[in-house]
Amino acid sequence: MSGADRIEAAFAGCERRAALMPYLMGGFPDMPTSLAIGNGYVDAGADLIELGVPFSDPLADGPVIQSAGTAALDAGASLDGVLAVAGELSERVPVVLMCYSNAVLARGMEQFVKDLAEAGVSGLIVPDLPLEEAPDTAASCASAGVAFVPLAAPTSTDQRLAAIGSAAQGFLYTVAVAGTTGERGEESDYAEVVARVRAHTSAPVALGFGISTPEQASAAADAGADGVIIGSRLVREAAEADDPAGACKSLVEQFAQALR
Repeated sequence: MSGADRIEAAFAGCERRAALMPYLMGGFPDMPTSLAIGNGYVDAGADLIELGVPFSDPLADGPVIQSAGTAALDAGASLDGVLAVAGELSERVPVVLMCYSNAVLARGMEQFVKDLAEAGVSGLIVPDLPLEEAPDTAASCASAGVAFVPLAAPTSTDQRLAAIGSAAQGFLYTVAVAGTTGERGEESDYAEVVARVRAHTSAPVALGFGISTPEQASAAADAGADGVIIGSRLVREAAEADDPAGACKSLVEQFAQALR
């Protein structure tokens, strides 16, 4: 199966509920523990995993994920190490890699995408890659069987949403709120964001950014999201807990229950 096929099957397997996609910072707090956290996600009910590659100058990440990325780099995390984690986890669920353009350019696009495919990665998210500059990356991904997953923002115009939606493979990462990643105290108008994006794509709509409680996850699903992405809340749990893998597993179980 191609990466897009695996992602499609994961969403289809959820039947009448939204897919749960927790975010994992590769190499945080160290490489073995990050793998243990990812396995805990799957044991707790995750349908897919978004796996972040730590980067020194992230643009889309809030302070919690930025801090985790810095700590992972200080602990010796590397792209090859994160891909090794991806290889383990991809045997259980589809893994969608999130990384910044520098990592792609440093290795060379064709080699980078080839390495993703060999690690079993199903999809790629590059948040700082503008749509106008994405065709070559999307084409390389398609030839390697890796889904190219673009992002849609609540500030995007209808014309831009149409272009983004037509380029989406696997799913369309839909940003729930303007700004960087991070926990938000109140629910946003998920229904309006989801409805606008869904009108411009045939791909599943997965909602992320600012969803940090089971209640918010449930509200996102009730608003029509096909998938719910949880990031900063889980990374904070990994940073604060004495047993990061066990604590994150328990938290994912709560999100999974909320989506059932």
